[in-house]
Amino acid sequence: MLFGKNIVITGAASGIGARTAELASQMGANVICIDINTPKHHYGTFLAGDLSSAEGVAKIVDRLPKEIHALCNVAGVSGEAGADITLRVNFFGLKMLSESIVGKMFSGGSIINVASIAGYGWRTNAKRASAIAHTSGFPENMASFMEQNDIANELGYPISKEALLVWTQLASQQALFKDKSIRVNAVSPGPVETPIINEFRAVLGDDRVNADINKVGRPATPSDIAPAICFLCSDGARWINGHNLATDGGLEAVVNKDTFEL
Repeated sequence: MLFGKNIVITGAASGIGARTAELASQMGANVICIDINTPKHHYGTFLAGDLSSAEGVAKIVDRLPKEIHALCNVAGVSGEAGADITLRVNFFGLKMLSESIVGKMFSGGSIINVASIAGYGWRTNAKRASAIAHTSGFPENMASFMEQNDIANELGYPISKEALLVWTQLASQQALFKDKSIRVNAVSPGPVETPIINEFRAVLGDDRVNADINKVGRPATPSDIAPAICFLCSDGARWINGHNLATDGGLEAVVNKDTFEL
């Protein structure tokens, strides 16, 4: 499905990113892996990069090849270190990276954002999520930006994912991407057994994480999520655009059932 495609994967040193890089390579893709940490296992080409600043994103873009078929925005942090760095990595950095590499992408390419069930509340918080999604570049003063948009320090993770889900829809209709027929989609996992799951427990609480796991029977593994990402990279998903694919074992369906008393 991915034979000969040049696919950029951020967060490729561990977890979902590492498994996506491995699977894409097995499916014939030429993989360019990006992470702030060096992966233990190399698939394709590795570029060390930091998404938390405009300068870091620019350095990544300068080193990427000119012919890219897909970008997988997998890199993310748990929110444990606070909303500032969480918003920088989980939203502003990946948004700038996506916008900056359009000139290097083939027409008909694909961008996949790894969001989360934690972003489920974007509809309730649509005004704030939209304000964040419409922000250009990185805020000059993140503390002021957080205050203006009512972003509590401990809620950086869910708010970053709410903004990401809104931006996915906006970007799919934005001329920058649409004029080159570049599709922009998201996948939203529930709890996944990755190296940072304990950080999520610290941020969201054991009760929340355990409750979500119990609703679907088990936590996901990176191998449950990577195939969905690879599918959205492929030509088989050529008519899917602006969509959020819930890769959560049915968790969103359970939440919908309870929330709307279906």
